Amino acid sequence: MAVLDVNVVAADQEVWVGEAKRVVARTLEGEIGILPGHEPVLGVVADGEARILTTSDQTIRVQADGGFLSVENNRVIIAADQAELL
Repeated sequence: MAVLDVNVVAADQEVWVGEAKRVVARTLEGEIGILPGHEPVLGVVADGEARILTTSDQTIRVQADGGFLSVENNRVIIAADQAELL
């Protein structure tokens, strides 16, 4: 089963790193759901909550403010100006 490699970082720290089944994040265009095999995307992160469903079915909630979101080859990077686990 394909999974996503996810990195959530803030300007001053690494917030969360791990494997996930799904990532839902807010961009300026609206909410985006990302599953394994998603086409490449580069977007601007809107202030709000990102939700990560881990491979062990745990939901990780992250407050991410500003920054960008990158998706390519089952790798998701949320590089936020500010981010923290909720």
